[in-house]
Amino acid sequence: MSWAERAINAVSMPVVRRVMHFYWRFARGMTLGVRAAVLDDAERVLLIRHTYTKGWHLPGGGVEVGETMLDALKRELREEVHVRLTGEPVLHGLFFNPQGSRRDHVAVYVVRDFEQLRPKLPDHEIAEIGFFPLEGLPEGTTRGTRARLIEIIDEEPVSPVW
Repeated sequence: MSWAERAINAVSMPVVRRVMHFYWRFARGMTLGVRAAVLDDAERVLLIRHTYTKGWHLPGGGVEVGETMLDALKRELREEVHVRLTGEPVLHGLFFNPQGSRRDHVAVYVVRDFEQLRPKLPDHEIAEIGFFPLEGLPEGTTRGTRARLIEIIDEEPVSPVW
């Protein structure tokens, strides 16, 4: 991606995100997203950094009308990080996400059985991806991401709020 494309994305993607959230506010009674804590055999977690929002996040995205949460999870993992599930993910929890909007909820799955089909190169949506040791998460890993990983790995009580 050229510097010009990156500059346009840096300006336009936050605007697009705000417009879409405004639209969803009236078009949908509630928004629902899915995210995955993808953990490899070395107990490293797969994180992504978007081009349009700050921080490192668990991969995932929105559940479309007529789509199950599991189908959305599979689609988002394929699109964002080129990961295919080879086993059943485990639902960790469903969380209210007031940072997104007062209508936003996020389902988090734990994924341990998967294959990465090919390396994911940066594009207009994903700036970086990587597997990180849990004790060495990158600077900028979001509070919600850290909280979910503590719940999953350290078996801490699950909060109902992202």
